[in-house]
Amino acid sequence: MAGADWTDDENRLIVADYFAMLANDCAGRPYSKAAHRRALLPYLNGRTEGSVEFKHQNISAVLKGFGETWISGYKPAFNFQASLEDAVAEWLARNPRWTERRQDGAAANGGLHEPSALWIGPAPTRSNQPPPQELEQMLRIARKFDVAGRDERNRALGKAGEEFVLDYERFTLRAAGRNDLARKVRWTSQEDGDGAGYDIGSFQPDGRLRLIEVKTTNGWERTPFHISRNELDVANERRDEWCLMRLWNFSREPKAFELHPPLEAHVSLTATAFQAGFQ
Repeated sequence: MAGADWTDDENRLIVADYFAMLANDCAGRPYSKAAHRRALLPYLNGRTEGSVEFKHQNISAVLKGFGETWISGYKPAFNFQASLEDAVAEWLARNPRWTERRQDGAAANGGLHEPSALWIGPAPTRSNQPPPQELEQMLRIARKFDVAGRDERNRALGKAGEEFVLDYERFTLRAAGRNDLARKVRWTSQEDGDGAGYDIGSFQPDGRLRLIEVKTTNGWERTPFHISRNELDVANERRDEWCLMRLWNFSREPKAFELHPPLEAHVSLTATAFQAGFQ
């Protein structure tokens, strides 16, 4: 069946096997890709080892679109069958504990990483690099499966990200010799609730206010995110103080970039809900 589309059954088999390897990969347990591949071949329709390897790369690409981590040894390969997206979504739906374990892992790893190790780079719109060719395919997957909504509902992930940035802000102020300001950094969303329009009240080393809204994902840097009307209003009202800290790749090696108002200069804002009032 060389060159033929993979069947739904074949997709289910290889996706399940990929996640078995990914679980080991995330946990740092040794495993053999070759052994997995050889064990899988008899259950496929005459596929070659090369085609199985490439399908693993396709699965990495799908997971990238899902805003999930993937096996680093399988570089994402794009232009895959739409049925493969459905196979990955089906596996995740049948294995809800996977998402919970990833949440727990993100929280644990966020605590294990030193705040001094946080890499803050340029935003994708400021990197002087053209958008990747696969961007539209990735964004289509993210829209189809509401990846931004999933991250927004992931309370454990969001809290872990905020705590990590809180520690980072305190660390950078102490490193700048401003212990007095480091002691005043507040976890606003935890101490005062979510209505402030930002999560962390911090400072620049010169004492200027720094109001930080944290958005966290285990996915790649271009994973979409949700932002509330209130957060946008505060961003526009307090442009000199407000910033959005985007944490990505959080469960493995947290990285970040900052967005400053106006956000429309960096992202496309799409209305996803409306409030209905009776006339």
